Amino acid sequence: MSSSLPGSRALPESQYDLATYWGRVRHTAGITDPRTLLVGRAGLEQAKNSLIAYKTGQIQSMTPELWKAKKIVDSTLHPDTGEPVFLPFRMSCFVLSNLVVTVGMLTPGLGNRGTVAWQIANQSLNVAINYSNSNKSSPLSWSKIAQSYFLAVGASCSVAVGLNSLVPRLKSLAPSTRMILGRLVPFAAVASAGALNVFLMRGEEMRTGIDVYPVLSEVQKAKAAAAGEKSEPESLGKSKKAATLAVAETALSRVLNSSPIMVIPPLILFRLQGTNWLKKNPRYTMPVNLGLILVTSYAVLPLALAAFPQMQKVRAESLEEEFHGKGGEDGMVVFNRGI
Repeated sequence: MSSSLPGSRALPESQYDLATYWGRVRHTAGITDPRTLLVGRAGLEQAKNSLIAYKTGQIQSMTPELWKAKKIVDSTLHPDTGEPVFLPFRMSCFVLSNLVVTVGMLTPGLGNRGTVAWQIANQSLNVAINYSNSNKSSPLSWSKIAQSYFLAVGASCSVAVGLNSLVPRLKSLAPSTRMILGRLVPFAAVASAGALNVFLMRGEEMRTGIDVYPVLSEVQKAKAAAAGEKSEPESLGKSKKAATLAVAETALSRVLNSSPIMVIPPLILFRLQGTNWLKKNPRYTMPVNLGLILVTSYAVLPLALAAFPQMQKVRAESLEEEFHGKGGEDGMVVFNRGI
């Protein structure tokens, strides 16, 4: 993220108002823009150099080119480490990485083996994405990563297999209703396992805490820049309460993201399969399903991720006692929630 770049002058957080939901939606739409994936190493370095020029005072004001550079950097670099996130696990690649897995899980008539196989693939991808985009002030050991992975996969597969075996037993329901329920089976597994995956993968953050920082006013940032000092404040310490809030909000955003994707496309597809066009052209069923999932995924992702700010601000008094009275502007502190 751009905040990790050298320079004493603070970059604007966004060209949109992040205090409002729709401002965060527009900002998140930029971070998740798949076109940023086409920017190579040279393009990333050029974007970083442009932002460094602003942070060091060589460029006086933000321009459309600088905002574009900031979008590239924010969508590529991790805000805590300043290192590029591995491309398949960036949020700008989230939809594309999940597309194949989602289509597989929504395939009717998978059976237990197919459901388990796709749940393993889904949870493996979730583990990688959650780990890559988590707060890095409390790193996970490899043993913790392995433990979290196996717990998440086990819980997800148990739910999916249990629901798969339940639907055929509902013989009192009409065949069409059972078909719809069968296609919605992955939803319960994905929603519950996705949230559980976040808690398990980021459990160490809740046990040890994450770094929190005082919120600086614009005047304080300007004074620091004028004095040639870093405009980013020093950590006040690690807060377990902040970590719990960060993980819970991220888990909820995963549920908000997965719910429409796992429900809307199969229901629309069921209606379309009743039309004469699709009855006469059944070979188009999979492409139509793929298109529905793709459109829904891109529409929903910014809406879900924007439910909570990535850089979350709370009152210092709402955290542990050691942080009371140490808040910055208006008594507020800020921390990286992860995404």
